[in-house]
Amino acid sequence: MFKKILIANRGEIACRVMETAAKLGIRTVAVYSDADAGAKHVAMADEAYSIGPAPVAESYLKIDAIIEVCRQSGAEAVHPGYGFLSENPDFVDALDRAGIAFIGPSAASIRAMGLKDAAKALMVKSGVPVVPGYHGDNQEADFLKLQAGRIGYPVLIKARAGGGGKGMRRVDGPQDFAEALRGAKREGEASFGDGRVLIEKYLTMPRHIEIQVFGDSHGNAVHLFERDCSLQRRHQKVIEEAPAPGMSEEMRSAMGKAAVTAARAIDYCGAGTIEFIADVSEGLRADRFYFMEMNTRLQVEHPVTEMITGEDLVEWQLRVASGEPLPKSQEDLSFDGWAFEARLYAEDAPKGFLPAIGTLEHLALPETSARIDSGVRAGDDITPYYDPMIAKIIAHGPTREAALGKLLASLEATEVAGCVTNAGFLAALCRHAGFAGGEVDTGLIDRDLEELIAEPAMPEDAIALAALTALGLTRPARGADPFETLAGWLIWSASRQFALLEIAGDRRDVEVHALGNRRFAVHLEDGARDYALIEVDAGAITYECGGRRARAVVASGRKGLTVFMGGHAYPVGLPDTLSADEEAGAAGDQLIAPMPGLVKVLTAKTGDAVTKGQPLLVLEAMKMEHTLRAPRDGAIGEVLVSEGDQVTDGTLLLALAEETDAAA
Repeated sequence: MFKKILIANRGEIACRVMETAAKLGIRTVAVYSDADAGAKHVAMADEAYSIGPAPVAESYLKIDAIIEVCRQSGAEAVHPGYGFLSENPDFVDALDRAGIAFIGPSAASIRAMGLKDAAKALMVKSGVPVVPGYHGDNQEADFLKLQAGRIGYPVLIKARAGGGGKGMRRVDGPQDFAEALRGAKREGEASFGDGRVLIEKYLTMPRHIEIQVFGDSHGNAVHLFERDCSLQRRHQKVIEEAPAPGMSEEMRSAMGKAAVTAARAIDYCGAGTIEFIADVSEGLRADRFYFMEMNTRLQVEHPVTEMITGEDLVEWQLRVASGEPLPKSQEDLSFDGWAFEARLYAEDAPKGFLPAIGTLEHLALPETSARIDSGVRAGDDITPYYDPMIAKIIAHGPTREAALGKLLASLEATEVAGCVTNAGFLAALCRHAGFAGGEVDTGLIDRDLEELIAEPAMPEDAIALAALTALGLTRPARGADPFETLAGWLIWSASRQFALLEIAGDRRDVEVHALGNRRFAVHLEDGARDYALIEVDAGAITYECGGRRARAVVASGRKGLTVFMGGHAYPVGLPDTLSADEEAGAAGDQLIAPMPGLVKVLTAKTGDAVTKGQPLLVLEAMKMEHTLRAPRDGAIGEVLVSEGDQVTDGTLLLALAEETDAAA
């Protein structure tokens, strides 16, 4: 077994690998960019080395820098995690030349599966079923459009070197093909350095089911059963589970056999995942699943497999990479219960799941009721440079219903303030009747999106607690001073105060009267209510109103407050009461950056006539493209950015001419 390894990654996966390494007595070496100097994975490692500026191309993707750190630290092997260099065969070759072990498959295996078109051809040869489509080398736009027509719409354009939903576009008709192709090629080039694509038939009612496989250097290969990853948005996984609902033993056996066949076809060694797409238009059938791709690395969702099998897959990786045989044979493997994983991201679901940035001013995760894999702590920044994952929340139970209930309770107990998250969206998915009943497919989220992203109105109790906190009236009593019970009482004037709050874009003046003994009358829309503060401890408030006692948490930040109540988070802004009201630019006249990013494509010019919905600009953020469109018919009055500009959230990108001017 290795004595010291380097983790060529960051965030939660780096921390996850370090936990198993520590259990096995293996020392760990971290690498970090300038943006990650104070990161959790740096603090956890036994040693840490700086490798460059924040952009991944100048740090985490620098093969020479990572090998140099191996030499300096004496690391015998490198664990790549996932993403970054984890599926880069040139990295494996460079490590091999340097005499450093790679905790993963051979470069030849990665190359065999790294390009989707070549991998599918290999699977056909090996007898593994694949989705109908075009996987050839001709990349001429007109030719690809012709192939799409022959396959039959809808089709899916996929970057052949892609993964994680990047470089992927669904096309419903020939009129949309050209724009979708350009976007997929650009995204593939930006994310993987390869703009070539393949075209596949888009299954209208598919499920995404994958099989965890493992091989060793002694010729052994096994599978560790399936995971269902059908809950997706933008072709990215949201909630994963194991086993797959409705899976028959016949289909599990067929898929497992096909997955092991695929692994053996490339002499696979290490952890890998064979991803299948199943046509469930007539239910799960053993003759209706197709190979999509192989991920030659550990998956983000590997914890659900660990929870049902009781196996540590990172430990398996380390043992296999050090030359040991697989810890168990296929006959020795079994699973128990059910597990779910939810990916908690800094992203704004109502705004199209746009990635968000900010400081985690308050972070409380339910570590007693769920397994939490996270690479951040309270006070850390979510930056625009990397994936905005905050944590993976993993729940296990004896049945699917029990595990899902546990996941929902854990999500409702999650508290994050300082940046917007998808926690409410994830909880809404757990409450979704179809999902709860096991009726899952990759189109579920899109079909019920409005219901899933609907934000509940802020309760009056939450508004009252926000007002009391904004006025400083919820500070814990200090010592035994009896005057502390008179919080808010003013000797020389009436004990009436006003809190100016901003809730869902609207400003509200909330009147508060101090009644003494930590009691207050708060004037709300339905009249005055009396609140008694029973206990206040570090933002956790136990209060009483109308004979009902309840608890909430109020987190204070630089820009406002967040009230956590009833499983929901309610952000509250605290405007400057001395400043004039600031009216945002009319949505119908301006195009404003919804997030920080790079202006990748700009098609608008001053004076151009445009129609509502016309693409004007493509913004790239975290390697994903976001198309911004004209908010109304009119003419471009002013363009304020150029291609290649890096912009921040809220930047004015362009403005339409006033309608009277446009008409003139």
